[in-house]
Amino acid sequence: MPPKDLFHDSVKRALEKDGWAITHEQMPLSFELGDMYIDLGAEKIVAAQRGSEKIAVEIKSFVRASAISEFHTALGQFFNYRFALSEQDPGRELYLAVPSDTYSSFFTIRLVQNMIRTYGLKLITYNPKLEEIVEWIR
Repeated sequence: MPPKDLFHDSVKRALEKDGWAITHEQMPLSFELGDMYIDLGAEKIVAAQRGSEKIAVEIKSFVRASAISEFHTALGQFFNYRFALSEQDPGRELYLAVPSDTYSSFFTIRLVQNMIRTYGLKLITYNPKLEEIVEWIR
């Protein structure tokens, strides 16, 4: 399995505080190219419906010098994982988790906002120090 992201445990605890049960640590997906691992799988019982809401979360820290390079990597992983999930676990929605300060400073630029809208990215912003979810962006 690949190493965990720098903020993996912070996001895991933030999701648990938000009422999510973690169902997978490094959720495996198999494809012709080999195995891939999404950082977290989680499930939340929905009180108003029968059943549950299921998500998968790819966590990114954006601590390297080039935010655009990290964004390109994150986007590529997101598309690969979303396609694999659609075949192997179609009831689970994929989210990209990014630090809230990175969202404010980088994800608000026009190019990135257009890509989020065009490609239907779902985002979770989190505060790694407080281990809290700041915003769900659907």
